[in-house]
Amino acid sequence: MAEVTSVRIDKWLWSIRAFKTRTDAADACKLGRVTLNGALAKASRDVKVNDIVTVKKMPVMYTFKVLALIANRQPAKNVYLYAENLTPEEELEKLKMNKTIIFVQRDRGTGRPTKKERRDIDDLMENYYWGEEGSDV
Repeated sequence: MAEVTSVRIDKWLWSIRAFKTRTDAADACKLGRVTLNGALAKASRDVKVNDIVTVKKMPVMYTFKVLALIANRQPAKNVYLYAENLTPEEELEKLKMNKTIIFVQRDRGTGRPTKKERRDIDDLMENYYWGEEGSDV
């Protein structure tokens, strides 16, 4: 098998399982949530070994170092061969804290939220996560 010489950033992010689909990775690039060595990266930008990739997936800002180029999606157990996770511990703590903060308190006996209440909760959560109005991702 031939050695990979260049890989698009959206494909690399999908390959290391930072995103579930390549389309999600491309959308994140388009929305300015991915940087390559400190500069905003379009989905078509090529990554090189030793590049630093930062991905904003609210509420956490993940940071990866490119260890090797990869063209196809790999099993999760092999991701460490291609990317080093440089995300600070403080950022990862936001995930734990986020799970407890976001829980919407409902009075006992009120049952499930209505469709309108659920939509209101979804709108609230979207604004909490992205801090943007009208976010599509």
